[in-house]
Amino acid sequence: MHDMLAEPIGATALDATSVATADCVRLSTVGPGDRGEIVDVRAESHPDGHGVDVHELQRRLLEFGFVEGARFEVLHEGAIWRDPIAIRLDDMRVALRRRDAEDVWVRLDRT
Repeated sequence: MHDMLAEPIGATALDATSVATADCVRLSTVGPGDRGEIVDVRAESHPDGHGVDVHELQRRLLEFGFVEGARFEVLHEGAIWRDPIAIRLDDMRVALRRRDAEDVWVRLDRT
């Protein structure tokens, strides 16, 4: 069901030197069991909605390990509004609010 919620990247979201955009979705749209690879981190979706400015959010996401090429798996989502989501990111587990996950672009594994 969550596949229907997956939002494809628009042509302006990533520049031409980035990966093929047809395979990428926002991390906030995925559900438990989904796996894939981090493609890009761009803290720009809701500048006032995170509690910190977009540069600070992007820095925090990168420090958590949301870097290009990192492997992830969605482990769990919260019961209320599916928030937060628990993610296995390489060898660690991270909880992330969906509004912050909007700024992480991923490519899902094909099954």
